[in-house]
This record gives sequence, structure tokens and C-alpha cells, in this order.
Amino acid sequence: MLKTPVVVFTSLSLLLSLSCAGDVKSRSCSDVRQAFTTKGFSVHNLPHQEISGQHLRVCSQGYTCCTSDMEDRIGQQSKLDFEKLVDETSLTIRTIFTSRHKKFDEFFLELLDNSEKSLNDMFVRTYGKLYTHNSEMFEDLFSELKRYYTGGNVNLEEVLNDFWSRLLERMFQLLNSQYTFTDDYLECISKYTDQLKPFGDVPRKLKAQVTKAFIAARSFVQGLMVGREVANRVAKVNISPGCSKALTKMLYCPYCGEMPGLKPCANYCQNVMRGCLANQADLDPEWNLFIDAMLLVADRLEGPFNIEAVMEPIDVKISEAIMTMQDNSMQVSSKVFQGCGHPKAAGVGRSARGISDVFNSRFRPYSPEERPTTAAGTSLDRLVIDIKEKLKESKKFWSSLPDSICAEDEVTDPDEEQCWNSHTKGRYFPEVVKDGLTNQLNNPEVEVDITRPDTFIRQQIMTLRVMTNKLRNAYNGKDVYFQDSSEFNCTDKNKPKLACTFTPFSDAKALQHVLFPVKRPAHPSNGRPLAPLIIRRRQKASHAV
Repeated sequence: MLKTPVVVFTSLSLLLSLSCAGDVKSRSCSDVRQAFTTKGFSVHNLPHQEISGQHLRVCSQGYTCCTSDMEDRIGQQSKLDFEKLVDETSLTIRTIFTSRHKKFDEFFLELLDNSEKSLNDMFVRTYGKLYTHNSEMFEDLFSELKRYYTGGNVNLEEVLNDFWSRLLERMFQLLNSQYTFTDDYLECISKYTDQLKPFGDVPRKLKAQVTKAFIAARSFVQGLMVGREVANRVAKVNISPGCSKALTKMLYCPYCGEMPGLKPCANYCQNVMRGCLANQADLDPEWNLFIDAMLLVADRLEGPFNIEAVMEPIDVKISEAIMTMQDNSMQVSSKVFQGCGHPKAAGVGRSARGISDVFNSRFRPYSPEERPTTAAGTSLDRLVIDIKEKLKESKKFWSSLPDSICAEDEVTDPDEEQCWNSHTKGRYFPEVVKDGLTNQLNNPEVEVDITRPDTFIRQQIMTLRVMTNKLRNAYNGKDVYFQDSSEFNCTDKNKPKLACTFTPFSDAKALQHVLFPVKRPAHPSNGRPLAPLIIRRRQKASHAV
């Protein structure tokens, strides 16, 4: 008598269960198909109703609207989406380094051109043929300054010493044109330059100013170039299998579960991004030191190492030195004759001329209205103020990159209860891990091998370290002499090296040359490192006069 109700109850339970199962199986995938179509996916092979998800490897294996083929496609798309997110988020910092490098480089090159043109115009007007017949030494000076700035292996102190020696020899011949001077005699004159001080204190002061200003300017522009190249390279992310899986699960698995409009929770996104960008975050400490060094040199550019303040009046300073020697020519000639011997008198036709006949007009500098326009339509002060603000904003960029990406409304949902938590709609409970590779050991979303740092990122770290060392030397007014320029890759030999592509050091030997450069032999008289020999193009005394 009691068995009948039990059988009836069991049968009803089975029927209800089958009915419910039938309802689940019959859920439509129309919303998912529409969402995939909007994303640009082909939905030709997608089911119209949910199917069993046992074939899926990343997304939930419950009932799903995704096939294995679709899971593969959303896996590829998630990589593209991630690359786009990193590219867009880093665009501002990359654009800053690219545009500011271009502005500073144009400014410095135009400043050098303007300074050379100004000197040439005023010396032609003031000294006439005396200048034009001897202009090659001034052309050589500016040529060497430009070569140094554009990355050439030039010793600025030797260049300036050579210029003043050549100027002394030429002026001495012009002021003593009644005599004939051999090359050996002219060489003897050069030896007395430091002792005689024929140009007063101008050479010493100008050498200190030019050297420090050019070291700072070149290093700063190189720093902008390195920052640009490192940012561009690091923004090209290397996506590991663990990262790819986590991205797919975060960005597209809601589609497969028929929740296509559901965005990930912010904390969930941060864990995924910290795992995928762990190596980029490790760049941050060296990046911050690099930015600090750039800011130090920027301060120098504003203050004592301002190349604009040095180069604009360089024509006036050189002319002052010329006038000083003119005023003291009798004493200088007398001491040279005592030390080097009395030269032979010139032949017939070489009449002696007085000092006033040689330099018959005083140098008149340009008035403010006549002086050429400011280089590149701006001033160094304005450029430095702008770049300092941008550099400060770029600190801690790489460690904050995950947060910057996840802060975008198009990426995450700010509502902690209405977001995708990796399984369903609801709050995300795991803690957010810290940034950096070693902190990803306990990342709940991304499998990261913390024992295998990204070698490419490590190369960028070493590149920044080398540049930071150069900038710190520049801040102290010291140049770093390199054995070669292997850190620059330029296929066009006519292209300035600063316009070439920066190549990260690929091996320890290349790095060693830069971190521990070979010391040059010291000059026997002053102890300074010797630069490659500067060949003097000395004209014969008769031609110079």
C-alpha cells in the first residue's frame, strides 16, 4: 500500500529534473552571436543554442555558446586587445620622448648654425679679407663642435686648444708681417700660449663654458633618444602562455557563458595585468633613476651649462680675445722673439705694416634687432621647463601601467557586485598581488615562472643604466670617452649619429666597453686624455698675409 506514492513521487522528481535540464539546454545563444558579430568574429560555426562545454580548455566547461574553434579565436583576439591596451596606455610617454628629442635636437643644431653664421657675418664686416683669408680655422672649430654634438669621438678641450693655437700663429704672422716664419718657428710660438696668455683669460673661461655646455647638451639629447627607444621597445609586450590564458578568461569567457556585456572586476583585472606585465614593472627602478639623472642635467641646462648662453655671444668673446692680443702684440712679440729666436726678415715687397693697418676697425657686435632669430623658434629655457614637467610625470610609469590599464572604463566595471570575477557575476575576493616578477609567485590568475626573467627587458635595464651613468657624469661636467660608438646603429654614414637608432647592448662585452671605458693615454703636459689627432691645416705665412 505504501509503495505506490513513493513510485509516483520518484517519477515526478525525474520528470521535473529532465524538464529543467531541457530548459537549460534550450537557452538561446542569439545575444552571444550578436556580440561576437559586433566584435568582428564570424559566427558561421557557432551554435544557436547552448551546448556542453567539455571541449573547452580555458573557459568554463559548463553549458556554453563557444566551440573549440571560437575559443582559439578569442585567445588570439585577447592577445591583440592586450597589445592594443598597452600601446594606447603608453602612447603619451612614447610621444613625449619622441617629440621632445626632435625639438631639442633641432634647437641645438640650429643654434650652432646661427652662431656660426653670426660670427661669419660680423667678422666679414669687421675684418674683411683678413678674416676671409683665414676663415677655415673658424669653420674647423664649428665643424668639430657639431661633430662632437652629433656623437663624434671628439675631445672638446683639444679642439679648443688647437683653435687658440692656430689663431695665435695666424695673428702673430699678421702682426709681424715683416718677418718670415717657418713651421718649426710657428710650433715654438704655440708652446708659449699658456705662458704668454696673448688672448687674456678668454680661452680659459670659454673652454670651461663650452665643454660643460656641450657635454650636458649632447648627453641630454642622447638621454631623450634612449628614453624614446626603451619605451618603444618595452611597449611591445611578450605574451607568455600563462598570460594568454588569463587574458582570454578575463576578456572573452563571459561571452561563452552568455554574459557578453559583463566587464571584469577592477581587482581581477589588476591581478591579470600584474602577472602579464611583471617584467615591465621590474624596469621601473632603473627607469626612475634614469629620469632623476635627466632632471639633474635639465637643471644644468637651465643654469651654468646653458649652451644657448654660451654660443650666442661666442663671436663677441672671440673678438675680445683678438683685440686683447692686438693691444698686447708688442709685449707678446718681444717675449716670443726671446724664447724662439729672432725670425728672418721678409724679402723685398713684404713691407712692414703697423698694428692699426692690420686691424683698422674695432669689432661691433650685433644689436638685439640685428641678431638672428632664436633657434627653432623657441628658447632653451622654455624647452627645459616643458620637458622637466613631462619627465616628472613619467616616473613610476611601468609599475603603474597595470593600474592605468584597469582604470579605463572600457576595460573594467567600477561596480564590484556587477562585474566578471573570473567565474560569474559578483565580487572578486582574492587580494591584489604586488608588482614585479618575484611577487607573482602567488598570483591567483596568471601562471608566471619567476625563475626566468625576460632577457629583453633585462637588456633595456642595462641600457638605462649605461645612460644614467653618462648623465651623472654630464651633470658633473665630465665627459665619458667610449672606445667605439657600438651602442648606435646607423646604416646611413651621412646621417648624424644622434638621428640613428639606439640598439640595446646584446652581450656583456659590449656593455663592458661602455660601463668601463678604456682610458685614453694622458697628454704629457696637462694629463688630459688625448683625442684622435686633429690635423692642422696650416697655410704658409706668405699666403696667410
